Amino acid sequence: MAAQLRLPTAFAPAERAEPEHVSEQATRFQSEVASVMPLLLDTVGDILLVLNEQRQIIYANQTLHRALGMGGDSLGLGQRPGEILGCTDVDENTGGCGTSVFCRTCGLALAIISGLQGHEAIKECSIKQRDGTALEFCVRARPLDFADEHYAVVSLKDISSEKRKHALERIFYHDILNSAGLVSGYVALMDDDYHMDMAMVRNSLRMVCDRLIEEIQTQRDLSSAEIHELSVHPRPVNSRNLLEGIKTSYDALLALDESQIRIVIDAEPVDLTTDETQLRRVIGNMVKNAIEACSPGETITLSCVATSDGVELAVHNPGAIPKALKPQIFRRSFSTKGSHRGLGTYSMKLLTEQYLHGQVGFTSSPETGTRFYVRLPLRMSL
Repeated sequence: MAAQLRLPTAFAPAERAEPEHVSEQATRFQSEVASVMPLLLDTVGDILLVLNEQRQIIYANQTLHRALGMGGDSLGLGQRPGEILGCTDVDENTGGCGTSVFCRTCGLALAIISGLQGHEAIKECSIKQRDGTALEFCVRARPLDFADEHYAVVSLKDISSEKRKHALERIFYHDILNSAGLVSGYVALMDDDYHMDMAMVRNSLRMVCDRLIEEIQTQRDLSSAEIHELSVHPRPVNSRNLLEGIKTSYDALLALDESQIRIVIDAEPVDLTTDETQLRRVIGNMVKNAIEACSPGETITLSCVATSDGVELAVHNPGAIPKALKPQIFRRSFSTKGSHRGLGTYSMKLLTEQYLHGQVGFTSSPETGTRFYVRLPLRMSL
């Protein structure tokens, strides 16, 4: 019998099985697929769930177990997806996952409903967990009829890293280009022949360059904060002085559209110990949002007041956030200003609650306007 010639290859063997043998293997595999199905499903890199008509888990592959760092074949049995994944919104209603007002815009809930109604659906969802971290998934749901009952097969592909990278890059480029454009504009003014107040131009140019550096550092620190690697450096801070500095930083920007920043007369000079850099970024993001929400000539108001256990700093603008958007405000990648802009409010909450040990929130109505606030202890614990 002649020796079979080996096909050339630079790595893996190039030989293939004969078509008849492939056909035999496929037939044998399909006839015995039930015995190997658990191994197949547990090898899939995505979380795979089977839900009954009440949206309860009756099957979850080992990818879910690994993602949660837990064992046991019955993990999640009888629970709904948001409950096992630690979504904070499940506590908003006694009915649990899928029953709160926030669930109306949840991609996971919408995909599950479609699957149970007999339709295939692909959605994206962001789940904020109780520890402050966020999970982002691409969700695919398909209907399954089995033993005279309706089910939904749901796969969850983790796209957190992809979305984070995309959002950071978009916002970084947006902010950097804005600041670089201002630098270019001031340099052009210095080259003009007509009389200019060069001291003013140089001072403005210095401020823009400082802001450019701050934007680069902010993006770096936000990336570190999301992977729990941000270092904080507490030091004495006076709340009134902090607001004065922030006001000065943004006055030049607001002068372009005749809006203004005002600090309330009775703003209290509270002394506290915290990370000034991160607190400045939190308040700065509040001011940026207020600027973008303001019409020309409107006033942004900064305030601070002592509380029973610390201090509250706030930023107010006359505009109102639509009711339908309020539940999404602190989610990563959500923004009232358009796609790929939503890290400002998300970073406020991340930095305040995970690193400054405080609380952040907002109130908004057409009658009173929008007020974002941050509440901090007088001394930040490490």
